[in-house]
Amino acid sequence: MPDFITLESRDTVAILTFARPEVRNALHFGMAEEASAALAALNADPGCRAVVLTGAGEHAFCAGMDIALLRTLDAAQTGDWMTHLKRFYGAIRDLDKPSVAAVNGVAAGAGYQIALLADIRVGHAKARMGQPEINVGVPSLLGAHLMEATLGLSRTTELTLSGRLMDGEECHRLGLFHELVAQDKVRDKALDIAHVLAAKSPVAMRLTKQRFREASQAGFDAAFEAFARLQAEAFASGEPQAVMAKFFER
Repeated sequence: MPDFITLESRDTVAILTFARPEVRNALHFGMAEEASAALAALNADPGCRAVVLTGAGEHAFCAGMDIALLRTLDAAQTGDWMTHLKRFYGAIRDLDKPSVAAVNGVAAGAGYQIALLADIRVGHAKARMGQPEINVGVPSLLGAHLMEATLGLSRTTELTLSGRLMDGEECHRLGLFHELVAQDKVRDKALDIAHVLAAKSPVAMRLTKQRFREASQAGFDAAFEAFARLQAEAFASGEPQAVMAKFFER
């Protein structure tokens, strides 16, 4: 049994929930590995035709990488970080079935990136999304790559350099949320969309998603190559660790 995620089934739709509510479902290596394995199994299961991703509790979808983990990393260990993230993010991209993110609360940093990797996103007005890594001394790299296709370079630059979080209304206006509903309806709406998508032809769905993946694979791989190089340089400087130490002191 996994320790950091839960899995449920609603007919042909699987619900994968990030289940660390005590730290706002912050991502660490254990959660990433459990989610990667679960997604690979769901992809191989013919009874699963769509996947909903969400977070436990009312406050967070996923608040990003666990700072308690990041503050302990050195330059050499950033390679492990990249490996876990690429495996997890690749498992979302590799799904032949449609994925829907039910953004029930904050989706920041890695949590924002997970939401962006889903095919469809549902949120509410008080949910918040964005790339705050720069505020804790960490270069903001993967989120910038994932945002640019939707938002363009100008807005991506502003969000990445400021580290600010958008509320649900702004996310909807910019096209990051495909559906904006009441907070208590986010999961239900995501499930409704997932069931509609699950009823589509599985071969057509698989091949369509394959083409999206092929068209974006080179950029995805290049973003992770840059991530490995630049995060190693950042953590070798000691600046991220120092800024995060001050964050913990506060």
